[in-house]
Amino acid sequence: MSRNEMTVDTDAGAGIMTEVARTPASRREFIKGAIASGAAVSSASYMFRGPGGIGAAQAQAVGAVARMVTINVNGQDRQVDVLPQETLAQTIRYKLGLTGTKIGCDHSECGNCTVMVDDIATYSCSTLTHSVRGRKVVTIEGIEGANGQLHKVQQAFIDELSPQCGFCTPGQVVSAVALLKSNPKPTVDEARLAMSGNICRCGAYDHYLRGVMRAAREA
Repeated sequence: MSRNEMTVDTDAGAGIMTEVARTPASRREFIKGAIASGAAVSSASYMFRGPGGIGAAQAQAVGAVARMVTINVNGQDRQVDVLPQETLAQTIRYKLGLTGTKIGCDHSECGNCTVMVDDIATYSCSTLTHSVRGRKVVTIEGIEGANGQLHKVQQAFIDELSPQCGFCTPGQVVSAVALLKSNPKPTVDEARLAMSGNICRCGAYDHYLRGVMRAAREA
């Protein structure tokens, strides 16, 4: 093979190698462009679907719920913007500013978040706000009398020195009020059972129990 033939072959081989090296890069660019175009078309079809744009598309989604919700809290209808998975405890504290309702374990175990829903003691940390539409919610702020006087349960807890650190006290009060609404004259065992959903880290259970029984006697 002559030198010229070798040069031609080498040049040809280099040309082939150049084309081979260039092909994957071009293919990557093509794929990236196709993906970008597809994403743009998809997002555009989502944004402008129907006469209402994005809002209409979201409203048509399966299981979609209205964001603006009216709930009755402490005797007043309150309109609030609520996320689909928002809990009643979050709404009460962070949207309505009723911080007397405490969040402790956030797993329906400690009872600090207890409120009344239709006069039933309820863990607000595991209750979706959307589920209480059309129902009556009472927080610790709604327990006091019209003129600001203490509820008989609150006064009885003070008289029996029930609160220690006081963090669990709002939930304890609400649970006791709910009990006396359904059973004005509970036995000690009935009161203990009704209050068992509230954890007191100070260990003042007997004081709270005596407070419940005192409130029942003074009813």
